[in-house]
Amino acid sequence: MISLEQARGIVRAALAAGNEAEMKPLSVIVLDAGGHVLAFEREDGAAPGRFEIAMGKAYGAVMLGMAGTAQMARAEAQAYFIGAANGAYGGRLIPVPGGILVRDAAGAVIGAVGVTGDTSDNDAIAGKAGIEAVGLTAEI
Repeated sequence: MISLEQARGIVRAALAAGNEAEMKPLSVIVLDAGGHVLAFEREDGAAPGRFEIAMGKAYGAVMLGMAGTAQMARAEAQAYFIGAANGAYGGRLIPVPGGILVRDAAGAVIGAVGVTGDTSDNDAIAGKAGIEAVGLTAEI
């Protein structure tokens, strides 16, 4: 499981990585393995709708057990599957990079991180840095 302390650490480290790389203002969310919010922050200057985007990226990752990069590839290869899954989850999936699975030392999925605000690839880089900063494994 991801502790509250780890979740807050992921958010801080992801935002720091974004700032260091001079990314646009980011928003970062951390979900537990059941898709419940543990932590969220939106940097000054980030668009107000970023919570929903970060949530959609992370929610899709944890619910499908598939990181955003894999979801995007699946959507390109089998759009009907991602469309159906998105319907099953009430339209809550955003299948692009920036939805990052969090794994423990044994490889089990223990949650997900969603990052939004810059390019999807940069969002994933910042989120990966946040996860690794607290000693967990990121799957982008």
